[in-house]
Amino acid sequence: MSILVSLLVLSALIFFHELGHYFAARAMGVYVEVFSIGFGKRMMTFKKWGTEWSISAIPLGGYVRMKGQDDSDPSKKSFDEDSYNVKTPLQKMFILFAGPLANFVLAFVLYFMIALGGPSILSPVIGDVVKNSPAEKAGLKTNDTVKSINGVKITTWKEMAKIIEHSEGSLNLEILRDGFVEFKTLTPSIRETKNMFNEVIQKKMIGIGSAGVSHKLELSAGETLSYATEQTIFASTMIFTGLKKLIVGEVPAKELGGVISIVKLTSDATDAGWMSVLFFAALISVNLGVLNLLPIPALDGGHIMFNLYEFIFRREASEAIIIKLTIAGWVILFSLMGLGLYNDINRLMG
Repeated sequence: MSILVSLLVLSALIFFHELGHYFAARAMGVYVEVFSIGFGKRMMTFKKWGTEWSISAIPLGGYVRMKGQDDSDPSKKSFDEDSYNVKTPLQKMFILFAGPLANFVLAFVLYFMIALGGPSILSPVIGDVVKNSPAEKAGLKTNDTVKSINGVKITTWKEMAKIIEHSEGSLNLEILRDGFVEFKTLTPSIRETKNMFNEVIQKKMIGIGSAGVSHKLELSAGETLSYATEQTIFASTMIFTGLKKLIVGEVPAKELGGVISIVKLTSDATDAGWMSVLFFAALISVNLGVLNLLPIPALDGGHIMFNLYEFIFRREASEAIIIKLTIAGWVILFSLMGLGLYNDINRLMG
């Protein structure tokens, strides 16, 4: 069941990505020859609106093959009126960017649906209190609820953590304990911790852990849109930052995951409920959008790079160079996929 859900999620995300390319190509007057979910042997196919729609054997991607564009052989070109090759660089970049854009839009829609369902938000209820920490010295105890900090109302653990992290000087906390309001003053200390990329960082902390208490987030129409926008931007920023850290070596290559990791995480999300599946699908959708914008010739970002070159210098890049860079791009892409798979197998083997 988990594997089936994983395949359905991946296929749906790939479908929307390719659908972005498809509609943009049709809008620009480009004939779309093939719309395929997956690679390799075609298992199911039918023809509609002049396009051959297919589901192929290897469900690890997909493609839209436009007239005059063939990644397997960049030398194959057509100069008919409905060909990709006769379009301007800006029109081509619009078609190429439409795929990743579809993934960002889909992520926004998924986060919007999550908001409508009232997602569970971690409440600012204190669990463990670290010995000799600012919190213990100030008299904070387990099950205290933080109501405000320096006069700013607190409703979530995330809000509280953000204020503490960016604070200057002492903090005045209003807490609720056993039905009574109390006030505590403390000054955060800088301690070592790990961030979401497993890096050791210095961070302002007061020495408390969450009690794990959560509440349903009730949103108005405006807050629902705000929530969806905030989550989409946060996911995009996180993935861009993670990729940058991976490229410059700040995050080790062993942290890279592959398709097995995606299946496992989807399985865990499925066990946790459909809300978690939507969260994970939104995150993977953003991931697909970001990854496809990388300037690797086998990806949309690589093709955008070639068209940007043509737009700036008013001439196409050399066909020989394009072919060599495209081959190099496929090598890089398959190497990354292979590394991700290797890391996944290592994790499974402990």
